[in-house]
Amino acid sequence: MEKDKFYTVRGYQIHFPKVNQLTPAMEDYIEMIYRESLKKRYIRVNTLSELLNVKAPSTTKMLQRLKKLGFVEYEKYGVINLTEKGEKMGRFLLERHCTVEKFLRNLGVEESLLDQTELIEHNIFLDTLEKMKKFNKFLEENPEVKEKYQKNNP
Repeated sequence: MEKDKFYTVRGYQIHFPKVNQLTPAMEDYIEMIYRESLKKRYIRVNTLSELLNVKAPSTTKMLQRLKKLGFVEYEKYGVINLTEKGEKMGRFLLERHCTVEKFLRNLGVEESLLDQTELIEHNIFLDTLEKMKKFNKFLEENPEVKEKYQKNNP
């Protein structure tokens, strides 16, 4: 692949495939199940559907796909639980979300913060995510730098 060659978004997806091969929707389901598992012992289809603003039949289909991939344990009309694999992925996805959101907040992004976070988090390279994490930590450890930036970029 030629360096500095431009592609469409789909072209980048083809030339730089993600290792885990989860779709953004799958990631959103796993992340939300994980978020809820931190609050409650289990979650049901209707609750998950409401949290993600989708219809229950769509949620059921997605859960069947995630079960086949080994991320969730789920029986029709039962509770949804993450497997060990699902919990590990959920933890990563929530951390990724928080890192991107914090980075955008540090830049001063307020409008459509959740929308922008969601769009970025599904298309970011791991090394870029790590750099964002380090940058966020740098600003935490150097609040005067963050203040100076915020003063110059209202």
